[in-house]
Amino acid sequence: MSTGYSENSSLRRVQVIADFQFGGGVGTGLFPEGCTFILSTTGRIRQVLDGGVRLVTVRASDGRLTLGIEGARRIQALLPAPGYRVVIRDDISSFVAQGKNVFAKHVTAADPEIRAGDEVIVVAGDDRLIACGAAVVSGAEMLAFNYGAAVRVRQGSEKDASGKHQSAPDEGDDEEARHAGRAD
Repeated sequence: MSTGYSENSSLRRVQVIADFQFGGGVGTGLFPEGCTFILSTTGRIRQVLDGGVRLVTVRASDGRLTLGIEGARRIQALLPAPGYRVVIRDDISSFVAQGKNVFAKHVTAADPEIRAGDEVIVVAGDDRLIACGAAVVSGAEMLAFNYGAAVRVRQGSEKDASGKHQSAPDEGDDEEARHAGRAD
């Protein structure tokens, strides 16, 4: 008896989880054929990648999905507004894009179906993707509260898949130039 999964059954498994978590039909759009899987030492699915980019991580504690920024992009394209969206003020979007948490006083709109603990996507007023993370409170509470955290941001749009801040295009990425002025 085998405890491992075939690639096809792993794909079907994460598609069903996505359908349950985000709504019917999301699974096939989020996870197309050709996705690759990183498995734990016990053979369970830990991460789902497409083209080497992390889409989601499967949480070991409850089997639900935590979004990477590319997975959030796909959810945004699949679900019409306000589906799992938290809209923030434009003036703080650059901070949130760097991975800073969203506070209730900065939320201008939120999907009323969001519950505390749900995976959400954070967008600016023009539905521009800013970040993804976990809702700390419900969508209605985000709008009702004037203080406290609303979304614990897991990854901002200005961070790469490893979670490290990406340099702006005009800064360059010359390793020697960055370390030239450093005293060792």
